[in-house]
Amino acid sequence: MSVKIVTDSTSYISDGIKEKYDISLVSLSVMFKKEEFKEINIENESFYKKLDESLTIPTSSQPSLQEMYNILEKHVRNNNEVVGIFISSDMSGTYSNACLAKNMILESFPNALIEIIDSRANCMQLGYAAITAAKAAEQGKSIHEVVSITQDNIKRSRFLFVPDTLEYLKKGGRIGGASALLGNIFQIKPILTVSNGKTELYKKVRTKKRALQTMTSKFIEDITNHGLGEVVVHHISDVEGALDFAKTIEECIGRKVDIAPIGPVIGTHVGPGALGIVYYTQTDL
Repeated sequence: MSVKIVTDSTSYISDGIKEKYDISLVSLSVMFKKEEFKEINIENESFYKKLDESLTIPTSSQPSLQEMYNILEKHVRNNNEVVGIFISSDMSGTYSNACLAKNMILESFPNALIEIIDSRANCMQLGYAAITAAKAAEQGKSIHEVVSITQDNIKRSRFLFVPDTLEYLKKGGRIGGASALLGNIFQIKPILTVSNGKTELYKKVRTKKRALQTMTSKFIEDITNHGLGEVVVHHISDVEGALDFAKTIEECIGRKVDIAPIGPVIGTHVGPGALGIVYYTQTDL
């Protein structure tokens, strides 16, 4: 018997890491009118081309209850314990479906041990929580220890990102048309963060260059005060920008920084060209 980790596609964990730590995945979906795709089944380049050509943003949906049930039941039938870590419940019904699936499984397998965690996050902020859980499980920690270690990681993580344009936030109803117009005219860039399970404004600055400098400064401040665990640079269809941003971070910390593309479900609300940084520290932020 061992502890198995399940997360969802908005974690954007690389395939290599998922395989290395045996992390199972359930996929959210996106829909353009009558075309529906599981996030894991459409290439980012193809999706963002569709997004750019669309007059409205696609909708997204959580994994079905049946899919969630199936993946949890598979681990339970193999006599394993399960820790599921999912996108913030304020952003998706994925966590809710996981809880429903857990209760259904317990009706048939009353002795099963399943813990479901609301990460209050997405992207690699969620991804790091799942990876941390998987590493603890690999070390032979009990399911309760895995949960505690994972929750501690969530408390020590931060996600900062800047959109390239405000148009996608406008399309998604996150900001009004006047705000988007004024923001684009005056090159105002909102630095966004995920706080208390929701996307919130961290700071407004002029120009994207200034936004990246501000994000870097906050990162340096945090790791100076709390130490550095791991860090990754996110991007939406901007590999070159991500490489430049990662190089800046590397020069600050003297070690390699990985890059992780953001997929359709999260990317649809922010748009191509966005850049971000996710990291966790050694002590609580």
